[in-house]
Amino acid sequence: QLQLVESGGGLVQPGGSLRLSCAASGFTLDDYAIGWFRQAPGKEREGLSCISSSDGRTYYADSVKGRFTISRDVAKITVYLEMNSLKPEDSSVYYCAAALNCYGLDYRWTATLDAWGQGTLVTVAS
Repeated sequence: QLQLVESGGGLVQPGGSLRLSCAASGFTLDDYAIGWFRQAPGKEREGLSCISSSDGRTYYADSVKGRFTISRDVAKITVYLEMNSLKPEDSSVYYCAAALNCYGLDYRWTATLDAWGQGTLVTVAS
């Protein structure tokens, strides 16, 4: 059974940084592409970043490119999202999710997710 557990959210000031972690179980990072999306109340799911299973290639949404970095530790079956230069508009619940492919982080990724975690809340405020 695929399981994903996020951690690392919290309150941070604008311009600050956070690192989110996604601990996976029930599969290996060679089997699934892992990514992050966020969803605020009343808003649509927004795909942010994805790291492919085959070669570790990374993809980013324009809204986070240059500020967020996704990485993985295959041995620990953990994926990270380093978030820098955070803005108030980054406030949301962040989820990690598994799919067979990143699909370049286009609509197919969020449409074909096989599993996601319970989410971790990120609040950017002064």
